[in-house]
Amino acid sequence: MTGPIELWYWPTPNGWKVSIALEEMDLPYEVKPVNIGAGDQFAPDFLAISPNGRMPAIVDPDGPDGRPLSIFESGAILQYLGLKSGRFYPQDPRGRAEVDQWLFWQVGGLGPMAGQTHHFRQYAPAMTFDQRHLAYGVRRYTDETNRLYGVLDRRLADRPYVAGDYSIADMAIWPWILPGLQGQDLAGFPRLAAWLARVGDRPAVIAGRAVGDELRRNLGAAGKEAEQARKILFGQRAR
Repeated sequence: MTGPIELWYWPTPNGWKVSIALEEMDLPYEVKPVNIGAGDQFAPDFLAISPNGRMPAIVDPDGPDGRPLSIFESGAILQYLGLKSGRFYPQDPRGRAEVDQWLFWQVGGLGPMAGQTHHFRQYAPAMTFDQRHLAYGVRRYTDETNRLYGVLDRRLADRPYVAGDYSIADMAIWPWILPGLQGQDLAGFPRLAAWLARVGDRPAVIAGRAVGDELRRNLGAAGKEAEQARKILFGQRAR
């Protein structure tokens, strides 16, 4: 009998994608914390699993050929888990293409742009003495996140979920809709707001979102400990 899937994880939007998927798919898993504020992502044992030095990553002891398989990159993990479980990832090519394009929209668009919005709105003010240098970054990424909210709101005009049925695409996108941190007002995006609540009410989403709450550290806070965490997280160099 094989053991649970190892989830190398920290409670951030990218981490929540995978914890939500594991809960939704009823796949047993064990959390392996990767404290990104302490530099755990640079540890050799983690880099052996995730060469890019980013979490999340998984190790499935029961891979497709019966041998352990490690996977990094959250989008690839969601596809793998969908195939493994046979859930939330269509079998037919047309349905799968529909899910894939919105999964990659999140991975290549919403995630990076919203992540930069978080950086300039939440973390950068604590890292620089001259706030004038932040204005362009705040405006640039807040506006782009607003545009992406609009894309999603239009998409949801005639369907309850982004690819029709609930899927790994919704699991990928949902954790990244954080209007308070991203300077957005959901009053202008009513269909997105309804979808956000609809997905957020799912028991597995609630459970997956709560994984590792006790581990969280506020990198936007003041103090020497938070300053050191920010240096580790944002001052990374090639090694």
